[in-house]
Amino acid sequence: MPHPGDLRIAVKPYETPIVALSLFQLVSSIGLFVGAAALMYWSLQLSYLVTLLLAIPTGALLVRVFIIQHDCGHGSFFASRPANDAVGWLCSILTLTPYANWRRQHAGHHATWNNLDRRYSGRDIYSSCLTVAEYRAMSRRRRFFARLVRHPLIAHVVLPPLVFLLLYRVPFDTPKAWGHERRAVYAHNAAILAAVSALGFVVGFVPLLLVQLPVILVTSIIGVWLFAVQHRFDDSHWARQSQWSFTSAALAGSSYLKLPKILQWFTGNIGFHHIHHLAPRIPNYRLERCYREVAALRDATRLSLRSALASIGLSLWDEERQRFVRFRDVSRPASAPHAR
Repeated sequence: MPHPGDLRIAVKPYETPIVALSLFQLVSSIGLFVGAAALMYWSLQLSYLVTLLLAIPTGALLVRVFIIQHDCGHGSFFASRPANDAVGWLCSILTLTPYANWRRQHAGHHATWNNLDRRYSGRDIYSSCLTVAEYRAMSRRRRFFARLVRHPLIAHVVLPPLVFLLLYRVPFDTPKAWGHERRAVYAHNAAILAAVSALGFVVGFVPLLLVQLPVILVTSIIGVWLFAVQHRFDDSHWARQSQWSFTSAALAGSSYLKLPKILQWFTGNIGFHHIHHLAPRIPNYRLERCYREVAALRDATRLSLRSALASIGLSLWDEERQRFVRFRDVSRPASAPHAR
């Protein structure tokens, strides 16, 4: 692994946002999303099947809007914090994700990612993990529920929409000391209610539900899957505090998800996740160039779309074998080969 200081110097030039590119990405992403949503409303007079099919690209466009919100939360989309906060808050009305609260929670994720001694166990099954030893020590009942919530259909299809639609409406895991963030959740709800009411009066509340619900279903499922798969893969790495470092957490604990160009565009280059964890102040539109020009960044684990989908069942960190395993692997002897 390259020296952390040298690597930080190498990526530093890419951290400066380019205002023209930020503005173009903002206007084009939101503009395309609004246009696609309008097309969905128009398609209701044709066939609801057409509307549902259009929800896929529309939901993917909303993922792109979420990436802009994500960049704003890291202070990377504009040089100005007020500009980042204003744009991030605007995007949050569309993504249903409370900006201020999510921003601070996500900063904690970056500070402690893949540190076994600083996990927020039980709060986030997507960016945290159980160890094999912890799972084995559970009662049969707790094991059942641990496996249930981490089953691919539950974790990646059922829970994501519930998180965005319901869980984000309350500061469910926000410390009481975070007064501003807790109040911001309710202010965010009020803004969403106002936006939904205004749009409902224009297009009708039933059409609004028929269009917006499938869109948020698509967005939440794609977004959560992207977040999870780039942190839990065969060659991912978790460490105890004594062996943990920020650089190794970024380069060994996050992946490069190589997507087809069209999917890379829809997902705002978030596939270069190891670079994002190493330098979260790099705007999303500069990540690919950073990857191409800084050779040390090309040593990270590369996932294809196929291998990423195949790793969806990895749920437990095996400290003895130093790798992620599936629940079915736990009953096997530690010397047994890992099933890929």
